[in-house]
Formats: sequence, structure tokens, C-alpha cells
Amino acid sequence: METAISAITGDLISRVVSYLIKKCLDRPAIDENLERLQQLLLRIHAVVEEADGRYITNSRMLMQLKFLVASMYQGYHLLDTFRCRSLAWSLIHEESTTSSIPLKRSRTIPGILRNFAESNNLRSVVENLEDAIANLSEFVMLLGGCERMCRRPYDAYLYIDNFMFGCHVEKQQVMNFLLSAPGCHGAPMVLPVIGGCTVGKKTLVSHVCKNDHVRSHFSSILFVHGDSIERMDDVKFSTEPTLVVAEFVKDVDDDRWVKFYSTIAEGSRVIIISRIQNLARFGTVKPFVLDSLSREEYRYLFKMLAFGSADEKDYPNLASVANQIAIVLNGSLVAANAIADLLRRNLDIQFWLRILRRFKGMVDYNLSKYGDHPKNILDNECPIDITTLSSSYPTSRFLMPPRVEKDNCRKRKLAHISFGDLMNNGGMVIPDDKFVVVGWESRLPPYTRFVNDVEYAVMNHGSTISSRKRRSRHLIS
Repeated sequence: METAISAITGDLISRVVSYLIKKCLDRPAIDENLERLQQLLLRIHAVVEEADGRYITNSRMLMQLKFLVASMYQGYHLLDTFRCRSLAWSLIHEESTTSSIPLKRSRTIPGILRNFAESNNLRSVVENLEDAIANLSEFVMLLGGCERMCRRPYDAYLYIDNFMFGCHVEKQQVMNFLLSAPGCHGAPMVLPVIGGCTVGKKTLVSHVCKNDHVRSHFSSILFVHGDSIERMDDVKFSTEPTLVVAEFVKDVDDDRWVKFYSTIAEGSRVIIISRIQNLARFGTVKPFVLDSLSREEYRYLFKMLAFGSADEKDYPNLASVANQIAIVLNGSLVAANAIADLLRRNLDIQFWLRILRRFKGMVDYNLSKYGDHPKNILDNECPIDITTLSSSYPTSRFLMPPRVEKDNCRKRKLAHISFGDLMNNGGMVIPDDKFVVVGWESRLPPYTRFVNDVEYAVMNHGSTISSRKRRSRHLIS
């Protein structure tokens, strides 16, 4: 009886699978939608790039641009998903038609149902993009009346081919603030730019400050560290309109801020850069909150960085691995640049899989040990355990929260190792003492580095740590 029931169940599952595969692998319809999706993305991307080179002051146009950008990356994400799974679908179809053994339910049904849902989502995305393009005529006409930017500057780590990546709307909004008419009675206007660790706050502001219109609008641009305003009692800024960019790593009391603010000339602009939400109270306009890239934007950026000048269409297997790595990185921009730089030098599937396994192993270890992703742990100013990244295990290594290191203030006494060398340390000797990991280095002066100190603790049972290391152990406990 059980054998008969098993046979009937197996036959029923095979029939269901065959039906779902037929629906999911309706190749003419899917291929038609994918081709249409590519055409729509090409048109929308062209409009987004054109808008990125114009000064847009119309708030409604910026809202429409934000919608276009989100739709564009959603489309790229879906297009990439179908490309990566096309081979898997074909293998399932071949197995279902050639094998006399019923397919395992656990391996096929969930995946096929997911693909069936995504095929419906593909049609939905195509329809949404078609609607967006149908309403683009007025936007493009208004865009033609917007002044064109002379040039786009090089800057920091959110770039592809020397152009800053993303933040299309954000750049326009910051520039609109800087170039707007003076506030009430000419008092300096203050824009707080608030965001998490390494989301691109300084990159965005630095990019805008290098714009020709912005530079010509102010007599000077001053960059001030928040700690230094306590020593500026007798300092007077220029009487001409000035742009002051102040970065704060800790809160400042109201009296100190008022004293600093009173030294700034009328008609000036102040941009506050910080992770501290409370500093938004000093803004004269609504604070600007910079979020992390969306999942679709981040995957797009990572793959562009990882493949460089190579065409990902020529490496479908690598594209699939790149998607998995992007998921494991969890939106970290510094890690994206460091890992992508390593992958770009060796377009070998086994090498990419080894990097994926090693990084994922470190992530899983920290998740089991601390209950959170390493990126979130570092963002909260706590160290992470990177012992599994090294091929030797006599010591437990801890990566401290990131810091910025200028070219003229590097700690030469400590060994500096790139993150790529740490990840790919086949025959490399890792220092036994404290050293510095260079996560990413700017390609342009002043060659700013994002670095992390690495501490270690002896793992042998019953051993003691020297007094010089006890402070490190206290930090990582």
C-alpha cells in the first residue's frame, strides 16, 4: 500500500513539475519580455545620464528622476536575475524530460514556483517601465531647458570610470541648497547631512564642492573638523560669502555652536556632516538623510567594479558568483571596492568561489558569535573576528572599526596590509603583532585611506596575554 501511494505521489509531483516548468519556461514570451526590458532600460538610462549632467531645480522633476532611477535599477536587477537562472531552468527542464526518476520535491518545487512568480514580475516591471517612458516626454522637454554642467569631477570611492556612482537626486538637492537665494536677513544657512558609517556623506559633499558653479558662488570653501571649533574663539571667517563644511564625530553643546555660527559671514552656507542625528537641530533647513544604496543599486555597482572593462555577458558563471558575493557584503561600500579590486585581477571561477567561501565563512562566524552581520557590528563601533580569513590559527584576530588615514599622518611603525592581501594570503606572512588593514585608498590626492587596526589575542587554553595586549582584549570582550 505504501509503495503504491509513493508511486502515485511521485507521478503527481512529476506532473505538477512538468506543468510548472512549461509555464516558467515559456521561452518565447520570456525572451520577448527580456528583450523589451533591455530596450526600455537603455532609453531610461540615457535619460538618467542626461539628467545627471544638468542643473535641476524643479522639485517635481527631482521626484520623477528619483522614481526613474529606482525603476532603472529594479529593471537591471530583474534582468540580471533571469540571465543567471536561465541555465538552471534549462537543466531542470532537461532533467525532467530525460529522467525516469521523479524529481525531488525539495529541490524543484520551491525554485520553480519562485521562477514562476518572477516571470510574472518580469511582465509587471516591463509594463511599469513602459508607463514611465510614456510619461517622459514632458520631463525630457523640461530637462532641455536646464543648464548643462561644464564637467563632472573625479572623486572618492563611489565611481565608475571616474564618474561618481549613484546619488543622482541627492547631488541636485545639495547643489540647490548651496546655490539658492540667501535666507532671512542674509543669515548663514545650515544643511545637516546625516547618515550611517561609510554611506558616502563626505563623498557626496566633496563631489558637489568641486562643481564649477558652486566654487564660483563662494569666495572660499573651508573644511573644518568639529573638534577644532572649540579652539576658534578668536577666529573670524571672511566677510564674503563662504561655504563651510564641518564634520562632527561627536555632539557639540549649543553654546559652542552658537559662538562658532556667529563667526560666519552673512550669505554663507554651512554643511554639517555627521552620523549623529542630534546635530540636525542646528539646521536652518530640513536635514538631509543619506541612506545606503538599495539592494539593486548595490549589486549593479559591485558588478561594475568587479568586472571592470570586461563584459559580464562573457562570464555568466562569474556574474552569478558576483551576485552571491554582493549579498554577503550586505551593502558595505568599502568592502565592495576592496573585494571587487581583488576579483577584477583574476577572472577565474574557482578563485571567485574561494573568495566567496572565505568571506562568507567570516560573516557566518560573526553571526553565530555576536548575532549580527560584521558590517553592522563595525558600524556600531565594535570589532569583528576575522580569524577565519587567515590560513593560520594560532591567534584570534580582531578587526577594529574603520578610520580615515591621511597620506601625511600614517603610522609608519605599523605594517600596512591591503584587504585583498589579507583575503588572498596564500603564501603571505601575516604579522603576529598589531597591524593595519587598508580597506580602500583614494586614487587621487590627498590619497585618503579607509583603514582598520587589527588586534590579536592568544587562543591557547590556559595561556595569559601580556599587559600590552590586555587593553585590546578588553576592547574585544
